[in-house]
Amino acid sequence: MTVPFFSGSRRRTAVALGAVSAGLLVLSACDKPTPLATLTVGTESVHSEAACYNGGDAIKESQVQECLNKKAEKSLTVAPDDKIRFGVDPEIADNGWTIFLGGQQAEAEPYKKTYRTIPASAFFASGQTGETVDNAQVTIVENTGKKLTGIWHFQLKKES
Repeated sequence: MTVPFFSGSRRRTAVALGAVSAGLLVLSACDKPTPLATLTVGTESVHSEAACYNGGDAIKESQVQECLNKKAEKSLTVAPDDKIRFGVDPEIADNGWTIFLGGQQAEAEPYKKTYRTIPASAFFASGQTGETVDNAQVTIVENTGKKLTGIWHFQLKKES
């Protein structure tokens, strides 16, 4: 006759503790997610983690242009008369953020609030010719002074 080492309830407790320990071990191996940036039009929103982020430190100069040229993975379809609401995590706003269009800086000064609204029509005009485009890559860039610390990309598609 064999004698069990643990009773049924002790065995369940041991299994539960093992599962919790394994879960904590898996979570400790994960990197902290990057802050989020969000675009909202009406009731539709898209969120994105950073395409390039160095834990709040400056992105290396050698990587900045490559990061700015990455293609957006998140897109939003908008009508020219829509209002696009931009939202960023508070830690992005604390440093300041600017909007880039097609990889080029569109604003001179960083914005220091977590939320702002811009008409969609501003993103579909192309230069001095007055022609409109059907797609625009919008990039949110977190910057501390002259250093870029985070880059988030979105694709805006003009509603037909």
